[in-house]
Amino acid sequence: MPECSCPSIIVCVSDTAMFGHLRPESISICRQVFRPISQDAHNYRRKTALYYSTGLGIFMLGLGYAGVPLYRIYCAKSGRGSNTDGARVSNADFIARMKPVRERRITVEFSADTYSHMAWSFKPLQKRLTIVPGETALAFYTAKNPTSKPIVGIATYTVLPIEAAKYFNKIQCFCFEEQRLNPGEEVDLPVFFFLDPEFDEDPHLMRTNRLTLHYTFFEAKKEKMLVPGISKPILEDVA
Repeated sequence: MPECSCPSIIVCVSDTAMFGHLRPESISICRQVFRPISQDAHNYRRKTALYYSTGLGIFMLGLGYAGVPLYRIYCAKSGRGSNTDGARVSNADFIARMKPVRERRITVEFSADTYSHMAWSFKPLQKRLTIVPGETALAFYTAKNPTSKPIVGIATYTVLPIEAAKYFNKIQCFCFEEQRLNPGEEVDLPVFFFLDPEFDEDPHLMRTNRLTLHYTFFEAKKEKMLVPGISKPILEDVA
């Protein structure tokens, strides 16, 4: 009977009952030869997983620091973000002539967080507001620097569901503006906004009666260079 020299036997060598015709020393040799190979494969898989995890962590960290300027570029190209319809709502007359849709009541919920290394305390002063399309509303967030050093922060925001974002217009907002807080300083940050009356005419939003406005604050020390061509929100001077 030949010795065990075929890899196909090695695969099932742990089941010694299947190889009763082989001498015990043959099975032992097979195990000794292939056990290191199996261990090497296991170590290789562990190292590969570690490399992928480390690479993903570095990528996410870089994405966080690059998030604000990339978001500015996206807003400038797509029309979303700092002003979802800036050309239209820059005219104060349009705001004055809006007709509120009284029969459509929308609940706007407010949320906030800070990026991982941002030491500020940041939260909305109200959990929610009930508004109607075509009517202005005012909300506040509060930020506090509990540390012993000045910190400059900058915020981005998101409106959900995303289909409603194009109807959400900010007249005055603190997003994309550097906010400097001295040690122990606390400030209230206003958001003056309205929902375009056309929100009520969108067939995709007929069943949508709840929106979320979410802000994230980043520490601005990595954002010293403003992205060329991106201006400040054009509605900050609208009364």
